[in-house]
Amino acid sequence: MSNERLVKVHLNQSKQKMDARVRRTRDSLGDALVTLMQEKPFDSITVQDVLDRAGVGRSTFYAHYRDKEDLFMSDADEFFGAISVALSVHGDTSDRVAPVREFFTHVGEMQKFLAALVASGRVHENLELARGHFARGIERRLAELPRAHGLPADERPAIAFAHAGALLSLLTWWIDRGMRESPASMDELYHRMVWIGIGSQKT
Repeated sequence: MSNERLVKVHLNQSKQKMDARVRRTRDSLGDALVTLMQEKPFDSITVQDVLDRAGVGRSTFYAHYRDKEDLFMSDADEFFGAISVALSVHGDTSDRVAPVREFFTHVGEMQKFLAALVASGRVHENLELARGHFARGIERRLAELPRAHGLPADERPAIAFAHAGALLSLLTWWIDRGMRESPASMDELYHRMVWIGIGSQKT
């Protein structure tokens, strides 16, 4: 099974941990908001717009979310929480500390939504959310990988946070250049930087 498929399976499994009916409701609302954001400005979208598109009642919406901002950030939190630990959860045997190829591939497939996200002015808060999740995921991988065993445990959180920031900086650079390089080549570049920075090279 490919790494991209493993990550998709993990995202689906993470969703399935919720009650199926709750999961369907949350997915419907999240999908509705994402679709609406590609049709009109975020600030002009109302909760009623989301309800109409999702076919969900108002009381059901407020049983899960405070408002559309809460829905938006909760959806993003679930995504970043799942993808950031996908390598660890599936016992990936490579030296990768983050699923860069899979993440960049996903971003590349969501260009219309990305443009809507930029227009909404909510890129920064999403990047901050992503950085926190990826930092925790990278720290977990560094603790697991034999190649990083020489790294002092008390240094792992800071190193992981720095490399999470580097990942998102690389993503921004890649987007700004028009996504010319392949996700696979960006994954390779990122991990060269990671292991050079840590001071561990394959012999």
